[in-house]
Amino acid sequence: MGSKDIGNIVEIMKNDFKSAFSNPIVTLVLIGIIILPSLYALLNIQACWDPYGNTGNVEFAIANLDNGSSFDGTNINVGNELVKDLKKNDKFKWTFVTEDELRKGVHSGKYYAGIVIPKNLSENIVSITGDDPKQAELEYVVNVKSNPVATKLTDTGANTVYTTLNAKIVQIINLAAYGKLGELQEGLAAGASQLAGGGTQLQAGAAQVSSGAGQVSSGVGQVQDGASQVKSGASQVQQGVGDVKSGASQVQQGSSAVQQGASQVQQGSEELDSAVDPSLIPDGPVKDYVEGTSELAKGSGKVANGASQVAGGASDLADGSVQLAEGSGKVAGGASDLADGSVQLAEGSLSLAAGAELLGNAAAQALFTAAGSLGATADQLSAITGINETILGDYFFSPVKLDRNEVFSVPDYGSNVAPFYIVLSMWVGALITCVMMEPKSSIGTKYSPFEMYSGKLLIYVVMSILQACVTLIGAYLLGVHVDNYPLFIFSAILVSVVFMVLIYSVISAIGTVGKGAIVVLLVLQISATGGIYPIEIMHKFFQVLYPYMPMTYAIKLIREAQLGVVWSNYWPALIILLAIGIVTVIVAVAIKEKADKPSKYFEEKLEESGLF
Repeated sequence: MGSKDIGNIVEIMKNDFKSAFSNPIVTLVLIGIIILPSLYALLNIQACWDPYGNTGNVEFAIANLDNGSSFDGTNINVGNELVKDLKKNDKFKWTFVTEDELRKGVHSGKYYAGIVIPKNLSENIVSITGDDPKQAELEYVVNVKSNPVATKLTDTGANTVYTTLNAKIVQIINLAAYGKLGELQEGLAAGASQLAGGGTQLQAGAAQVSSGAGQVSSGVGQVQDGASQVKSGASQVQQGVGDVKSGASQVQQGSSAVQQGASQVQQGSEELDSAVDPSLIPDGPVKDYVEGTSELAKGSGKVANGASQVAGGASDLADGSVQLAEGSGKVAGGASDLADGSVQLAEGSLSLAAGAELLGNAAAQALFTAAGSLGATADQLSAITGINETILGDYFFSPVKLDRNEVFSVPDYGSNVAPFYIVLSMWVGALITCVMMEPKSSIGTKYSPFEMYSGKLLIYVVMSILQACVTLIGAYLLGVHVDNYPLFIFSAILVSVVFMVLIYSVISAIGTVGKGAIVVLLVLQISATGGIYPIEIMHKFFQVLYPYMPMTYAIKLIREAQLGVVWSNYWPALIILLAIGIVTVIVAVAIKEKADKPSKYFEEKLEESGLF
């Protein structure tokens, strides 16, 4: 670039500044262009300053139909309690009306929304403490058509009522449970006493089992002694059986001899009767002797018969004695088996006694331990059930407190959204400036495309600086929170200049087509830069565009400087934003050298239509 080029550039700059003050109308228009972007930012910031702090003017209708109920002997009306709480709440303009007024008002748009508290609200809430709990319900009536933002605000109001009511329900349930703790405490104390008594009984029972085992062991000895005696008696019976058999044989032999003698006497008597005529025998000793012989023979027969019977009885006695001996032997064997079984029984009884004693001691120890634990629990419950129910009710109403710890705290919502609206106003300001002060083409002039581009650039940069300064002054007067003023001023001016250079370069290079491109880029950046809503909740399309949008880094730069700088965020945004400006200038100059003439021809054709 030679001295001639520099001279031409300086000449263009001088002419622009001379023209700016040559006509009051031009000057006023320029002032308007300088001020207008700041109004775009400041008015939007003011409108968003505290939107949720002004909901107290939004009417929210409440129709309380609750008939009340009783709980633990006390009459309650949760609907009335809810109304009292809402009257103390200034988040909305709570309006208490009838059910018909609420429904008609919401339908007509008089009220954005309303809540109907049903007749059985308290009854259903109290039922939670009984055997047949029923869910309490509220009816939320909202006119969605009335206003999109108002609907979201009234949702917050409905949530306030819902949260308050749920807190009261939890309070009632917890107080009911708290009342049962006293009963539980008494039951635990009684149970501990009973368990301790049971432990004592178990120990006594274990001692009795041990004593019984000793008695069983003693009885085993007696059984063994008896078995020995039975065995000895069986042996004696067997020996006696032999004697009985021997005597039976002798009796049989004697019986046979008696029978033989009786037979001989009978035979001799018969022979004597046959030899002597009884009539011839005179009365006297001789006659008394045949008769005696005859009777003797008869008696000898009887004796023989008796001896035979005795011999048979002796034989039967011998057989019975044998059976008795055999039975006695079996009894002796059974007694021996019984003695052996008794020994095993004694041993098992001793083991059982030992186990029973261990079990009894362990069970007793466990019962004593359980009794001690229940007693300690009862003492703890006793301490809890002594707390004042009013204080406890407040605790149950809000058992957890959320301690909010803000990092880079911002005092108001307007300051929080200021980075987005300030950056947006700078983009809009640069666009308005380039539309009102349209960049010129070099065609038909003595200047080259580069000279025309460079010479006209200064006035646009100056306008961007002035626009930024007006916006900064307005933000200060509005009370926008700024953490670091020097860095905030520098960043705002830098963003304004970069945007102006970018937009001027695009429009200067490709004319009307560039204006359309800048407008499209503006529309995309409203949703693709994370200025108001987190980019993560936006459509995937905008998430893809996010890292390529100039406003993404401009918003980050202003936000860091205004609300608390994190240098690891600030420096990358600054470098990328400067790189965008530099690359835009280089590309625009290269394109303008080639596209200046076609762009001029395109604009002339548009002008010929009379529409542009």
